[in-house]
Amino acid sequence: MYSKKRIVCIGGGTGLSTMLRGLKIYTDELTAIVTVADNGGGSGILRREMNMLPPGDIRNCLLALARTEPILHDIFNYRFSEGSLDGQNLGNLFLAALTDIYGSFEKGVEKANEVLAVQGQVIPVTTENIQLGATYEDGSKILGEHEIVYTNKVVRKKISEVELVPPKPEAYFKAIEAILKADIIVLGPGSLFTSIIPNLLVNGIGKAVEQSLGTVVYVGNIMTQPGETDEFTLKMHVDEIEKYLGKNVIECVIANNTKLDKEIEGHYLEDDAIVVKNDLDIGENYNIIETNFAILSKCTRYLRHDAKRLAEIIIEL
Repeated sequence: MYSKKRIVCIGGGTGLSTMLRGLKIYTDELTAIVTVADNGGGSGILRREMNMLPPGDIRNCLLALARTEPILHDIFNYRFSEGSLDGQNLGNLFLAALTDIYGSFEKGVEKANEVLAVQGQVIPVTTENIQLGATYEDGSKILGEHEIVYTNKVVRKKISEVELVPPKPEAYFKAIEAILKADIIVLGPGSLFTSIIPNLLVNGIGKAVEQSLGTVVYVGNIMTQPGETDEFTLKMHVDEIEKYLGKNVIECVIANNTKLDKEIEGHYLEDDAIVVKNDLDIGENYNIIETNFAILSKCTRYLRHDAKRLAEIIIEL
């Protein structure tokens, strides 16, 4: 079944790119709106040295939607291991070159969409140079997505709220246009505080989602994220998003109901991660869809979303 529904996916990280791979089987009316707050790894280096937005999450989404993805995947994900390019990713350098040639990050990404024959479009949520900040329950603050992730894992302090610095950057106009025209708007899956919520802090995004006539969907995570969402249930994830998006905007929640075997559960417990429990009340104002969309990666032995199954559910909404 091929659909002409206009689908907008908002997020970042591997969760977003995984979902896009499934959705492109069913439609080419896709827009990925991607967070640009990353400041770690190769993206962070390019950000500091070339004064450009971080390309990493954008690159992953471009590859996910590229029509020639099987050929390009290994090439664009190649990471140099020596010399001055040690640790740098070829795909990131490709986007850096396009940014330099065409004079802006957004123009570079636009050209990358063309070169890679992207099925749909991948766009940054904002073109402004932003950083992600977090305030913890003890009142302490930290700046930088990389620093937040590190602190979460090592210190295990609970995040009270996140913010962008500078505050309220303007949304990229193409992101607003796509949201307002969307039939379906998907939030997640992905890291709650570092992939999903940062997009909602961009000025205009939340309002556009609220005003859109499209169905707003949240795809729940399979497991909690150590240090970031310890002990979080599905309702706690939704409640946190609604702090920034507003109540009664999310209309549908897709929840995983996979039962883990003892070996996999124990593997995750070693990392202090547990299954995200679905505790949403069916009497609430959500269409709750429970399904088994978790599959085990043979390479990593970690669970990931079944992209095809997830796409089938979203397309049928």
